Amino acid sequence: MLNGSNVSFGTGSNGTNCAFCNRTDIPSVLKETPNFLIAADHAPLVEGHILIIPKQHYACYGEVPAELDAELSALKHEIQQFFTQFYAPVVFWEHGIFRQTVFHAHLHCFPFGMTGYDLDEQLHNLVVTSQEDIRQWYVTQGHYFYMEDASSALLFAPEMDRYLGIVKNVFWRGIVSRGSKVEWRTPQQRYEEGAAHIEALSATWRCWGFSARANGSGNQRDREPGAQGIPGTASIETKDE
Repeated sequence: MLNGSNVSFGTGSNGTNCAFCNRTDIPSVLKETPNFLIAADHAPLVEGHILIIPKQHYACYGEVPAELDAELSALKHEIQQFFTQFYAPVVFWEHGIFRQTVFHAHLHCFPFGMTGYDLDEQLHNLVVTSQEDIRQWYVTQGHYFYMEDASSALLFAPEMDRYLGIVKNVFWRGIVSRGSKVEWRTPQQRYEEGAAHIEALSATWRCWGFSARANGSGNQRDREPGAQGIPGTASIETKDE
């Protein structure tokens, strides 16, 4: 579905029954800023599986307004640094409503390293240079899915063959690289098995936060963001959990 007229703008927009608005599917909040949460995924694929979730209810990041871009950029950069130190370089992933299970914007952060995606395959539809590119696609074309590593940020049309190809070639490779099971597991199975991953991630995040404060870098608010195509950010208030 590529017709912008069919976009489900404001899907569940009041957030009344939203698991993220109600925080029922957020087992461990690692950090809270004025407009976002950094949280452990409740059904992690691997240890280190993190979500960036806006507090306000938006259907996807294509709906998130531009005034939140700098804050999002700072958080992405913080996770990049955290993963580089303790896990592997980050891969950011968003379903953009397509294949979502919780219809509230959330950006997956995986310690998968480089995706290995070959730009010459031309499976992507757009090389993303800013959050505005994602907003414009959502308004004009509709649903999408999004992938970013250290080399590129890409937006894909919501076609199942493309989606399954990326899942097979990127996700499975990343899961193997982290020493986790590669067989298909349902969200319920991942939830049941995920407690140890979440506990380990939370402990590592606390260790990193303590180290940062001990080194005089506070909560990373003074570090320059380096997320792909995202503008610089001013200092923001943060609360580490």
